[in-house]
Amino acid sequence: MFDLKQELHRKLKAGRASLLGKLEGLSEYDLRRPVTPTGTNLLGLVKHLAGVEYGYLGESFKRPAPETMAWIEDGSIWEGADMWATAGESSEYLIGLYERACAHGDRTVEELGLDAPGWVAHWPEERRETTLGVLLVRMVAETAQHAGHADVVRELIDGRGGSDHDEIGDEAWWRDYVAGIQSAADSFADKAGE
Repeated sequence: MFDLKQELHRKLKAGRASLLGKLEGLSEYDLRRPVTPTGTNLLGLVKHLAGVEYGYLGESFKRPAPETMAWIEDGSIWEGADMWATAGESSEYLIGLYERACAHGDRTVEELGLDAPGWVAHWPEERRETTLGVLLVRMVAETAQHAGHADVVRELIDGRGGSDHDEIGDEAWWRDYVAGIQSAADSFADKAGE
């Protein structure tokens, strides 16, 4: 029989694993350097999701994080401080924080039903009251979104594509594939200013 909570939890765990897999084999520099015009970086994605896990799957159900996060305590989260790693925040610390936040969230998911009432302090007053089901869907979506960002960031750092990259083709196949895409785009290059 299909169990919705179990399936959502499975998808959340898969998204978490995908995100963490993008960090493997990279230097401290590559883990934290911004690779997009808006500063997106791998450790920042991990740091952000650690706080989100502790918030939505913890605090919202009166299960506060057992540790403090400076960017939440001082309010700098609202200025983007959760989206990048400071020089004093090691990758080991941030990855460990994320893993602990996920374990904390897992306990909430395992112990409560999808209809368990929750409350999100920073949401508009008329929407603050919610349920585990709603927040679990939100966590699956948020984690998948940022795991997708991590795919692109990792590819920009060292060319390592998604999990099926090597199954689809070798380096020559990908070079030809991208050349075909570029050729199709080039047919519109003269029309770009129109």
